Amino acid sequence: MSVTTPEAIQEFFTRADGRYVFARWGRPIAPIVFGVADETLATVKGALEAVVTLAGHQMAETDPELGSNLMFFFFRDWAELLEVPDLDRLIPGLGDLVAKLDAAGANQYRVFRFEKDGAIRAAFVFLKMESELQKLPAETLALGQAVQVILMWGDRAFAASSPLAKLPETGATILRPDVAGIIAAAYDRMMPPSAVDPSHAYRIFARLQG
Repeated sequence: MSVTTPEAIQEFFTRADGRYVFARWGRPIAPIVFGVADETLATVKGALEAVVTLAGHQMAETDPELGSNLMFFFFRDWAELLEVPDLDRLIPGLGDLVAKLDAAGANQYRVFRFEKDGAIRAAFVFLKMESELQKLPAETLALGQAVQVILMWGDRAFAASSPLAKLPETGATILRPDVAGIIAAAYDRMMPPSAVDPSHAYRIFARLQG
């Protein structure tokens, strides 16, 4: 998707039911990663740090209220989530959700929690490491997930095209320039932490022109 108009930006935050829903993090991000080796842990946190830096936001070792407010779960079967202690307290209706995702053949899912002003308060990222995700280099997988959790995008935002691109000269994976621009503009200090009016996209567009 090429960002050339405010309408194109609106598509990034428009849900399947037609609603415009935007949110960014309102507190420093304190991540924790389950189910990976130490080297992959460092890759995930490194990718997240890169995207947070792009946004001009902050990371923290711990959240004073929640401990960790961004949790990544890597696993091979959705049923494994039912064995995680107390996860059903964090994700109400976890059993039904797992059954639905398993039946749909999903390999990833994100759950967000929000502050009173609509900003992101916490997020949970679930990644079933089946063949499609296993084919991705760890750096590519980590960067893609970091991008998709730095904002609450529309559920179809990256259905047709990845938020990442490859440099033709080196083959290195990078964040698409249009997506990077949206993230940076969305975290401008004059922008609201959340929005449901599509005119919000015009404000992002104006910052991209600057």
